[in-house]
Amino acid sequence: MNAIASALSVRRTAGALGAEIHGTGRLSEASDSLIAELRRLWLQHSVLFFREQHLSPAELVGFARRFGTLVEYPYLKGLAEAPEVIAIVKEPHEKANFGGTWHTDTTYLPQPPMATMLIARETPPHGGDTAFASCTAAYEALSPAMQRMLEGLRGINSSVIADKFRTREDVRPDLPPKLFEAEHPVIRTHPETGRKALFVSSSHTIRFAGMTEAESAPLLAFLFAHQVRQEFTCRFRWEPGSIAFWDNRCTLHDAINDYQGFRRVMHRVTVAGDTPF
Repeated sequence: MNAIASALSVRRTAGALGAEIHGTGRLSEASDSLIAELRRLWLQHSVLFFREQHLSPAELVGFARRFGTLVEYPYLKGLAEAPEVIAIVKEPHEKANFGGTWHTDTTYLPQPPMATMLIARETPPHGGDTAFASCTAAYEALSPAMQRMLEGLRGINSSVIADKFRTREDVRPDLPPKLFEAEHPVIRTHPETGRKALFVSSSHTIRFAGMTEAESAPLLAFLFAHQVRQEFTCRFRWEPGSIAFWDNRCTLHDAINDYQGFRRVMHRVTVAGDTPF
């Protein structure tokens, strides 16, 4: 174990995925060696959590760029001082929340993001957790026969469901009127670890390529329920200054909407990915 690794405290969140990391110091000042160790841990645990990291938007952007190129979210405008950062805000009077279903971010794009980083600015007195699920654990728990069958399938992922939630005042005025749609393998191979993952989600995958929605529905319903079984999940309790950094290639997440009447403010940055295979 090197000096950087030995200085960190790594507390696993659950059996399938997730680890809370302590001892990093201020992440905006991380050394190259620390970034390399965090990437190693991130690939191992799929989602990393940090506490008491009160980074400014510019500092958040700088830290996220240590892992790759940042991309803008297609539906919301970024902050004036940091266009790569979007604000995810739920006001006390609002009932619906942003990202409140199990999903992998923007799989309706040809190259979905590699990673997402979320920092809490204002949190409710209770509730507002985010749940995560391991697509890798979900794949590995399938029978060999099911794995072989799914290997030949490709999913059609659409923004049609996400479009229904475009009720925010800060939607991008330059958004084209057409919906986004992309086709990806149902079983995705992670480009860095080589592990396979079940790459569908109830928020975006509407059918299998070459099949109708009606024909696809029974198998998709099974997969959607299977991939979020409790033993594949973990849950994170937010505090102001908390950060979650997840691998969008092998995890799902769900923003739990159980804090009606309270305000919640988060800032998010997204790291560019590649074409799934």
